Amino acid sequence: MSHDYEQTRQSWNLATRNHNAHKGDQAARLRGGEELLFPEELELLGDLEGRSLVHLQCNAGQDSLCLARRGARVTGVDFSDEAIAFARKLALDAGIPAKFEQAEVVSFLHSTVERFELAFSSYGAVGWLPELAPWAAGVRRILEPGGRFVYVEFHPVRWSIGDDLGLTGDDYFATSPFRDPVRDYVADSGAYLGAVDPGPAGENTTPASSYQYGLGQIVDALLRAGLVLETLREYPYANGCKLHPSLVAAEGRRWVWPEGVTRTPLMFALAARRG
Repeated sequence: MSHDYEQTRQSWNLATRNHNAHKGDQAARLRGGEELLFPEELELLGDLEGRSLVHLQCNAGQDSLCLARRGARVTGVDFSDEAIAFARKLALDAGIPAKFEQAEVVSFLHSTVERFELAFSSYGAVGWLPELAPWAAGVRRILEPGGRFVYVEFHPVRWSIGDDLGLTGDDYFATSPFRDPVRDYVADSGAYLGAVDPGPAGENTTPASSYQYGLGQIVDALLRAGLVLETLREYPYANGCKLHPSLVAAEGRRWVWPEGVTRTPLMFALAARRG
């Protein structure tokens, strides 16, 4: 693997420790029935009872375990050894069965012998991948015939909007990678991302490489891989994560643009099927 890949993995290891430092006893909260999933995800996934599901780029496994608690047979995949170790312990402590594999996601997609009825990605996924085509082809590969891929993600146009609310952020059509440490967005988002202690955590100065992909690029990659698009939606709010300092809290653990600001999409969701 490249130097950029290893630095990105290490940055996510540090970020995972920082994020979980804010969340208290997560196993107890899961045992008590806390729900971390959002209605947009559950609607597109449909009935999960007995379904085989792979959660791609699952991070520390909290959402994966909520899916498993709803009856899915879950495999979570992430490249961060810190995240996977945390997810495995959390599953044991919470008493929720799920399997977690540490692997670079595209390598997993093209090497695993497993096939799934559902593949799921959410919130900060393809932006960490240097190419879309191998990812999309791999998603199709691991789906059973008729299997579905559900992807809920923050809208790429958000990163073009600067702190001044003008178009002073990242170029929507940028092709070069961005290199910044993974920030402590859990502290920024507070209880909306499960923080019970949003105070300072550890410092993360290790740069991670990320990439800008427009909505059209993402959809086109999936179509070219042979998937059939069923649903594509955009939303004027963001689930959980405070993506911009001007966003204000709304019901349902959502963040919205303040009154008087012209709304742009903050999130999109899609569902695609393997024929």
